[in-house]
Amino acid sequence: MTASDRTDRAAPPRLGRATLHRLPHECRPAIDPDALRTRVVHFGLGAFHRAHQAVWTEQAAARSGEPWGITAVAPRSPAAAGALREQDLLYSFTERRPDGAATRVVAALTGALVMTEDAARVDALLADPEVTVVTLTVTEKGYHRLAGRDPREGPVLDRAAPAIAADLERTATGAGIGAGSSAGRLSTVVGRLAAGLAARMRSGAAPLTVVSCDNMADNGAVLGAAVRDFIAASGWPDRRTVLDRMATAVAFPGTVVDRIVPATTDTDLARAAKALGQRDTAAVTGEPYRSWVLEDSFAAPRPPWELDGALFVPDTTPYQLTKLRLLNGCHSALAYLGSAAGRTTVAEALDTDWGAPLVRGLCAELAPTLPPGGPDPVAYAAELVTRFRNPAMDHQLRQIATDGSLKLPERWLPALRTLRAAGTPTPLLEVALAGWVYATHPDRQAADPAAATLADCWRGHPEPTGTVRALLTALGAADLADDTALTGAVAARLPALRAGRIEV
Repeated sequence: MTASDRTDRAAPPRLGRATLHRLPHECRPAIDPDALRTRVVHFGLGAFHRAHQAVWTEQAAARSGEPWGITAVAPRSPAAAGALREQDLLYSFTERRPDGAATRVVAALTGALVMTEDAARVDALLADPEVTVVTLTVTEKGYHRLAGRDPREGPVLDRAAPAIAADLERTATGAGIGAGSSAGRLSTVVGRLAAGLAARMRSGAAPLTVVSCDNMADNGAVLGAAVRDFIAASGWPDRRTVLDRMATAVAFPGTVVDRIVPATTDTDLARAAKALGQRDTAAVTGEPYRSWVLEDSFAAPRPPWELDGALFVPDTTPYQLTKLRLLNGCHSALAYLGSAAGRTTVAEALDTDWGAPLVRGLCAELAPTLPPGGPDPVAYAAELVTRFRNPAMDHQLRQIATDGSLKLPERWLPALRTLRAAGTPTPLLEVALAGWVYATHPDRQAADPAAATLADCWRGHPEPTGTVRALLTALGAADLADDTALTGAVAARLPALRAGRIEV
């Protein structure tokens, strides 16, 4: 026997249906995977979906006895879909509790596809009357939205974005109409979803609800506008008929999702393997807290998510803005300021003399910009401090700091405009903004689609106030860039940050 033979024999088996009976009882899925069939299609096969909507849908199926299975579609990389298929679509979720961890297998998925490679199968599912819900977690940049564009004020889709422009050009040659190789060339989620919905409208299939689960204000309205903009600009000769049918047959409700889901590490994989006694290369982790608020405006049957605590409301706006501005806004502030102070995780940033005061103070500063009808800001802030202090989360600040040019126009800038227009002091937003400015320096920059533009702001403006002005303009906030009191206050914070001091 060779050493490799001995290693192979010692390795735990790969998670799969054939090994479910070997799992400890507390680790087994809530439902028999054979009892499910595809009734939901989800775009985005990342960790957040598997730790949030998929868990909720599995519980809805288990508690209702209805076969709500999900076929998930990876927009780009086939790696996640391949890993899940190798495990018979099973994976584990580990809840990171302050006093320990709890791991169990989730059996919500009935398929794992790659959007371009499996285009015909994706389109067939979108046209299938059995499928009544489509959900998405494709991040803000997956919508190709014109910067800051309100869906009530005109076109939302950036038709000049290279990927969107290429997809629109393909529609002129028949992509998205009927079967054929051209349909597989649509490369954006917006384009693929538009093609699938158009095919469904042409076939006269049952109504459908499309649910954005991404962190954007008015996420449902933005998605609906982007899809309609794509169809209107397409080369499909029946585009007007498609849009007319969609007006009554397709709904785009707003939603608010919440669960902190860090990127999976090798330590997480090892922890899952120890708990399961089996290898799981698709394992995900998350905090104990979770929330899902949905606008109650569905056009077709849906999973009874409320059986597991989801909240259906007439208007998600108060919950959405509370989450975006308080939780996500504080997360971004901690990411930039904590990194400047030499911290690497959210819990480490909270383990300072400024972390909790920053969270509570920033929530108090932002509270007047929130509409009535949502969570109490004071209680919400206290809950955030508890969540952020969880040492088991290991939520990396650098992960949160990515794509700041897309996140901050949603999280900070609308509130900043409102407060300054009212003459209300904004000291904590100023220090948070200074943290982002400091982090955009080419030597410190996190991943960002506007990285080159942000770097040029430093090279072209040697004076700190000029750099701040240029960076705000790059965010589409020329009005704030013209606020000399604001830009001066932000620039004045930079020396302390260079010294690693956070002055709250």
